[in-house]
Amino acid sequence: MSCQAVAGLPLVDAVTPAVLVLAGPVARDEVPGLCDDVRALLRRSGTRIVVCDVGGLGPPGLAAVDLLARLELTARRAGGLIRLRDPDPVLRSLLRFVGLRIQMEGEVEEREPALGVEEEVEPGQPSV
Repeated sequence: MSCQAVAGLPLVDAVTPAVLVLAGPVARDEVPGLCDDVRALLRRSGTRIVVCDVGGLGPPGLAAVDLLARLELTARRAGGLIRLRDPDPVLRSLLRFVGLRIQMEGEVEEREPALGVEEEVEPGQPSV
């Protein structure tokens, strides 16, 4: 058996995140099934991210915030996280207001500052 070298870079199959489309207002009894869907997508796709398309979720409110909080918790318990696609600006504000830091598609990931890095202080100002 012989093997011939191929010129160029090897073809790499990029791993794309799994997508869960949330359409219409979601009833409270549908939430456990959607949590199961998130777990299954994380397991099947082999990625750490499930993209939740929330463009058609309906009017933003506390029910939507509760749903997304439960989906994020489910994903984290399964070793992943969710990322929102096409969120309404009001939904973004509500998530920030209640303190949920769910990633949004197209935004730079927020990270903690590096350990041991200190900010420069102007002469004459007390250091913190």
